Amino acid sequence: MDLAAKVTSKGQVTIPKAVRDKLGISEGDEIVFRVEEHRATLAKTPNLLDLAGAVDVPGAKRGTAWDEVRRSTRRSRAEVRR
Repeated sequence: MDLAAKVTSKGQVTIPKAVRDKLGISEGDEIVFRVEEHRATLAKTPNLLDLAGAVDVPGAKRGTAWDEVRRSTRRSRAEVRR
């Protein structure tokens, strides 16, 4: 689907309704722009709460503080790069 829109004097663009409908974008949603060379794409940013429960966490790891999860992940990634 290729659709065009005009940029206003304030640099604003209205996302065409067909695009909003296809991406499920509604008022108040956030979108992200990715610019690569001379092309930009946009996507609806995911609601991270929708991902809750998507990853099975072993019982022994549940309740681990986020700081510890980040430290452990960084250590693991550093070991892989060596």
